[in-house]
Amino acid sequence: MKLLVFLYCILPFTGFPQTLGGRTTYNFIKLPASPILTAAGGVNTAYRTNEVSLTANNPALLFRELSTQINASFNAFLGAIKTYSLTGAYHAENAATTFGGHIYFVDYGTIPASDAAGNSIGNFRPRDYVVQVSGAKKYLQKWTYGGTIKFISSSYQQYASTAIAVDFGVLFLDSAKQFSASFLAKNIGVQLKTYAGEKEDLPFDLQVGITKRLARAPFGFSLTAHHVHRFNISYSDPAFNSDNGVSSASSFTKIFNHFVLATHIYFGQNLEATVGYNQLRREELSIPNNGGGLSGFSAGLRIKFSKLQIMYARSAYQKGIGYNQIGITAQLNKLVGL
Repeated sequence: MKLLVFLYCILPFTGFPQTLGGRTTYNFIKLPASPILTAAGGVNTAYRTNEVSLTANNPALLFRELSTQINASFNAFLGAIKTYSLTGAYHAENAATTFGGHIYFVDYGTIPASDAAGNSIGNFRPRDYVVQVSGAKKYLQKWTYGGTIKFISSSYQQYASTAIAVDFGVLFLDSAKQFSASFLAKNIGVQLKTYAGEKEDLPFDLQVGITKRLARAPFGFSLTAHHVHRFNISYSDPAFNSDNGVSSASSFTKIFNHFVLATHIYFGQNLEATVGYNQLRREELSIPNNGGGLSGFSAGLRIKFSKLQIMYARSAYQKGIGYNQIGITAQLNKLVGL
């Protein structure tokens, strides 16, 4: 009953008009803050593992065993852009609730500024960041539901904007069958302050996913569908397509563009590899008539120690163009006795 009440209270907010891709603002909040998420193709809702950074993406992944974990991640993104994130969790026994906190900051470096005539007028440092707080509770034995409230800020010289948004997720976990499924609604919100007087939409997304680990083999698989509220999410420019001999996306491609596939490989208890494939990313970033290379593919590695976890991921955008992300997770109760 609590789960139904929670969904009833949150679902009406999905009625806010939301749009896609470059037609929205604050698209930096779609970047994966966790190397595990990056390795899995950038979109995953149902992969539940003993690592706190994934809770920044889906609050329903918060559970009591993550209490006192803290993760710091660094992303050497494209164009010399750097991103930094900090994620933590704490379980409150009295409230039977696991709380999470997350900060994500994008550093674009120093950029020269000029006036309308091209004269240099100094430098400026654009910045984007999001601060969020999450909470999750168990429902019966196999369900978890959670919500996140986030404050978003963006500043580009004299143009600044802020917004508030919420996420909510539901997770079903069958530990005996090593199967999980999840529903996630992301970035339901509105701008509090606009850049130049015109309100813009946030990058709203509805995602559903499943994860299954094989019982007799060291493999697991995740399949996630994003933007399930809209059928056609392909970008198409008729003039560009005509000039470059690019055909419009077929109905099959439009369906396949919604899916992200990941394979998890377990080398014993303390070493795990992940390989992901994002079809939409490959379609949008492949160069016509020049092959796609590894665009859309990603991979990563996680090494677990008694008190630390170290993660690395690389995601390919085009031929020879990709980014690297590293993360370290510490169990504070083991390190300092919390």
